[in-house]
Amino acid sequence: MMLSKGYLKKIGLRFLVINVVFLAIKFFVEKDPNESYLNNTTVFYYISTFILFMTTWEVNDWLIKKSKNTSQRNELITNAVIFFITILFVLSLAAIIYYLGIFEFKSLCQIETDEPWKVFKIDMFRALGLASVFSVFNQFYWVYKDKRTLELSLLELKKEITTSKYNSLKSQISPHFLFNSLNTLTSLMYEDRDLASDFVTRLATCYRYILDNREEDLVGLDKELQFLDAFIFMMKVRHNGAIYINTDITIKTNSVLIPTLSLQMLVENALKHNYYSKEQPITITISVKYNRLVVKNNIRKRIDSETSTKLGLANIKKRYAFYTNKDVIIDEENNTFKVSMPLLNKAEINIKDLTVA
Repeated sequence: MMLSKGYLKKIGLRFLVINVVFLAIKFFVEKDPNESYLNNTTVFYYISTFILFMTTWEVNDWLIKKSKNTSQRNELITNAVIFFITILFVLSLAAIIYYLGIFEFKSLCQIETDEPWKVFKIDMFRALGLASVFSVFNQFYWVYKDKRTLELSLLELKKEITTSKYNSLKSQISPHFLFNSLNTLTSLMYEDRDLASDFVTRLATCYRYILDNREEDLVGLDKELQFLDAFIFMMKVRHNGAIYINTDITIKTNSVLIPTLSLQMLVENALKHNYYSKEQPITITISVKYNRLVVKNNIRKRIDSETSTKLGLANIKKRYAFYTNKDVIIDEENNTFKVSMPLLNKAEINIKDLTVA
């Protein structure tokens, strides 16, 4: 099996640390002018140090990774448990190695002493010190790594949110959108002035909502539905008789939150990627089931439509992942496209108003 470049780099770093530590102990702690630097005793302690060091690091890494996949308890208690399990395992291995080297293979290892148990205790104490230092160092490294990963995730999320809001705002104020809206408005002024007045009011409502909430990551479902009502009104006027929107919302919409403009994005995607007309209208259903907001539409894909990049759906998923572990579920079957988004309560939000220093 091919070893990854990152793993080889990690092994190389550990090997360097082992040599630095061992040489520091050999030259500055165990200075003996009459002792040769390369003999069986030195080789024994070098190999044992290497084994214990690598064991400490690998066991500690394994326990830390395992703790991340289980239900999280108090972080301080978890780290303490990891530390003591690592030390217990390493000391058990050290006891076996030093016992064999000092008592069973002392001639091979050239460990000549009148007090073998004293040497054994000193070696065990040294193993305890090194294992403790390495374990604590490694746990601090993982804390730093997790913090850095979180910071990068936050930056990426902020970028995603900014991009999403910018794209939504851009799509609403684009020349194409304005041209279509003004063209519709011009026709209405001659045909139905009351409807034209309503159209202008809804158009202003759309702009006001986007501008007022462009800095908000989450918004109440009631506000999003009010904005969507204005957006749908304009679309229905433009595509008279070709769009049907059904809503079935029976909960208190001001008590739950969703990512800003996410509902509008789903409706807009349905209109963008499907063909519809008076003869073959598109039906979009918005409902709440099991504390989830479900947006469903019939599929009649445009022949000349652009290939969907699904960036909008990916953006919604990432924004939800920041606040909850509940998934955004996407289904496409029986000529129906359905997106199910969890409704968020303030108590469910894991991270709120968290900024990167």
